[in-house]
Amino acid sequence: MTPMPPMKHTIVMTGASRGIGRAAAEHILRRSPDAHLVVIARGSSGARLTAELAEGGRAVSHVPADLASSESVRSAATLIGDRLDRGELPPLRCFVGNAGLQHTNALTETPEGLESTFAVNVLANHLFVRLLQDRFRAPARIVITTSDTHFGDFRHNMGMVPGPAWASPGVLARPGAFAEPGTAAAGRTAYSTSKLATLYLVHAYARLLPAGLEAVAYNPGFVPGTGLARDAGPVARFAMRRVLPVLTLTPLALSREAAGRRLADVALGTIPAPSGSYVDRGRAVRSSDESYDPEREAALLETLDHLTASRTGPIAGR
Repeated sequence: MTPMPPMKHTIVMTGASRGIGRAAAEHILRRSPDAHLVVIARGSSGARLTAELAEGGRAVSHVPADLASSESVRSAATLIGDRLDRGELPPLRCFVGNAGLQHTNALTETPEGLESTFAVNVLANHLFVRLLQDRFRAPARIVITTSDTHFGDFRHNMGMVPGPAWASPGVLARPGAFAEPGTAAAGRTAYSTSKLATLYLVHAYARLLPAGLEAVAYNPGFVPGTGLARDAGPVARFAMRRVLPVLTLTPLALSREAAGRRLADVALGTIPAPSGSYVDRGRAVRSSDESYDPEREAALLETLDHLTASRTGPIAGR
C-alpha cells in the first residue's frame, strides 16, 4: 500500500464512536495532521464525538446517518460528495468502514425490510463505496473491518461464534436466512457470514476498481469490551466487560487501543499490504480458502446493487 500523501485530504469513517474505531480515529488525527476526518454517526452522538475528536484544533466534522437504512446512507454519501465537489472538503483519500453489529437473532429488520446485520456490515459499506467511488483521488484506499470468524474454525473463533453459512446473497439479505433464526446462535452465524461477505467485497474491489484506489480488509482479532455484544444477555455482557478483557494480557486478544492503532496503520498505509489484502492484526496474510470465490463476489455485488436500486453506474474498471 502507498502511504497517505503529506497533503490535505479527507478520510471518511464509520464506527468511530466507540471501541477500536474511537481509538483508530484518535491515532489517525494525531499521526496525520493534514487529515480532515468525517465521521458517520447518528444525530447528537455525532456532534459530541466531533467535539471530542476536534480538541486541539483538529479538522473533524460529522455527517448523520443510520447505517441500517439504505436511504440514510445514500443521503450521507450524497452530502459528502457534494461537500467534496464544492471544495468544502479536501480530496478524498480514504474510506474506513469500521461499523459493525451482531444481534441475538437473525430476524431484526431494517426500515427497508432487510436483515440488519447484513445491512450494516455489508450493504452500508458497499453503498458508500459506490456513491463515493468517483470522488477518490489516488493514491487512495478503502478499508473494511472484517473478522477472523469468517474462517469458521475453533482456532480462529475459540468456539464462541459459529462459522459462516453462505447462501444466495438475496437470501442472506432477508431476515430468517439461518436455522432457528430467533436464537443467539443464528445471530452469531449472521455475523460471521456478513464478515465473509466483506472479504468478497474487498477481493472484488481489488479486481474492479481503478489503479490507485486500493481495497484492504482489516481483522482486529478478538477485542473484548468493544460494545459488539451490547445486545447480548446480561451474563454475556458481563463476561465481555469484566472477564474476557484479561485475555488482552495474552496473545489471544488485543486491547481496544492496540487494535485501533493497527486499524489506523492500515488506513494510513503504514502496513505493507497490496490491494485485496487481508490484514490480520498487524500483517497481511491469506484469508480463508472460502473467501476466494469470484462467482460469489459477482453475485454479491449484483444483489447489493439491486437492493439499493443503485443509480451510480457500474464500478469503474481498470
